[in-house]
Amino acid sequence: MSVTPSIETLPLLPDFPPEQVLTYRDGQALCRDDFLRDILWLAERLPEGAHVLNLSHDRYRFAVGLFAAISRGALSLLPNSPAVEHLAAVCAGVPHLVCLGDQDVSPLAGVNYLRVGQAAPATGPLPEMPRIACEQRIACVFTSGSTGTPQPHFKTFGRMWLAIAAGAERLWDAAGGRCSVVGTVPLRHMYGLESSVLLPLWAGGCMSARTPFFPADVTAALAELPAPRLLVTTPFHLAKLLDAEVEMPAVAALLSATAPLSPALAARAEERFGAPLLEIYGSTETGQLATRRPARQLDWQVLPGITMRQENGETFVSGGHLEVPQALNDHVELLGPGEFSLLDRKADMINVVGKRTSLAMLNHLLARVPGVRDGVFCLPPAGRDDEARRLAAFVVAPGVSANEILSALRPQLDPVFLPRPIIFVDLIPRDGNGKVRAATLQELIKAHLGSDQVPGSVPLLFPVEHPVFPGHFPGRPIVPGVALLDAAQRAVESATGLTLAGLATAKFHRPARPAEAMRIEWGLEPSGVRFLISSGEQKIADGRFLLAAKASA
Repeated sequence: MSVTPSIETLPLLPDFPPEQVLTYRDGQALCRDDFLRDILWLAERLPEGAHVLNLSHDRYRFAVGLFAAISRGALSLLPNSPAVEHLAAVCAGVPHLVCLGDQDVSPLAGVNYLRVGQAAPATGPLPEMPRIACEQRIACVFTSGSTGTPQPHFKTFGRMWLAIAAGAERLWDAAGGRCSVVGTVPLRHMYGLESSVLLPLWAGGCMSARTPFFPADVTAALAELPAPRLLVTTPFHLAKLLDAEVEMPAVAALLSATAPLSPALAARAEERFGAPLLEIYGSTETGQLATRRPARQLDWQVLPGITMRQENGETFVSGGHLEVPQALNDHVELLGPGEFSLLDRKADMINVVGKRTSLAMLNHLLARVPGVRDGVFCLPPAGRDDEARRLAAFVVAPGVSANEILSALRPQLDPVFLPRPIIFVDLIPRDGNGKVRAATLQELIKAHLGSDQVPGSVPLLFPVEHPVFPGHFPGRPIVPGVALLDAAQRAVESATGLTLAGLATAKFHRPARPAEAMRIEWGLEPSGVRFLISSGEQKIADGRFLLAAKASA
């Protein structure tokens, strides 16, 4: 699979034995010749000079469409989101476009649609293997949108081939040989394209046609393929898979990317699967650049041919599959030839009242809080007073209070980084790689915080002379529960401008005493406002208020 600058063309597929199985689909083994027949049969049906929008869900049919476009000299557009508005933006300005898919109905109106699914007739001699110019543009991939609007990046045939060859050398060595590959990752994302499609097809592996998400589906996809197996996944999917505690078929190695993987999670996965877990460092712009084994090493080793240098505070990578030197979007420390330490991602760095930290680190700490199923920090736009700008957090944590989350975070964080408010939600929408898109986060901010962030807590105190005490347990007065609930409702309505319709649930944990220093904290939910009244680290009462229905216009 080696490529040198003097080579101008390469075969569409490597010179594997014609009977070698490249994929299993619906229990059927498909060899190289089956794949090539399907590719060339579809290529004949593609309009001359058209760009291809490849929206197939099935990984095999996606691959047939991708390689048919390559053999036809067409560029494949690979959007990272199936949302209609995103597809429309991708297609805008493309004059001659055909959409490929395995759906019965076209996913995009107004675009010529060609359904991929029918197998090519297995008759007649197999055509000669096409050769492709190394400089031919074959794909337009888009950034994930986790830090802003998705941006397009073009990939050439020869450069992609080089990247896969370098990565395969590292992966097959860790796994002990070529593997069958199952990917939980989206196939139109750069990581999914490289590691779950091109790696098995170009580096002698076997590709699963499935894109499983739930643990039972991952188990079925792995069981369908012969050993040795490689599981291509993300930290988000891996954590869910381990938490499910289902019995999995043996794997020879695991591969992770798209978000930082904690050493603890990596070690847990290696123990559970009895196999090494490698992590890929790279980006849509650069493709894969380096790997590490996070359960055993913190630093990264670049792939063969890649070099790194630093200049004026920027880190540049070059060589290997990179056409020109590219600046990294991360802060790294060079440790020696071919080795570096990742310090932080530039897009993750935030500044709160002059103090800096990383959103990735904050999200990692939040995810470790007991009872938190999912969570993400954000820094909403400043309101009228920049100094009052505070971090907020959206959290999925049934049965957990804001005070419990703050108590868990407080020993680990400077007070300025504690989230105020904490907004409880039923779900945090994530893409297929487990990332929260920037647009999604902005929608959450707009829906729950508006343009001005409101405080999520206020102090509460009933002085000894307060009129609620006389006659209420003489000799040992306590604050009546109704007074606590009234104070909580008034505090929330005053600070947020919301109108509360009444009490949904309430629980009292211990009595409140006269002159006791307390706090009222709250978090917004889709159907109401969760509140907590506490004194120090002790709960006094908690519950949820209902939101008043909005009057119709």
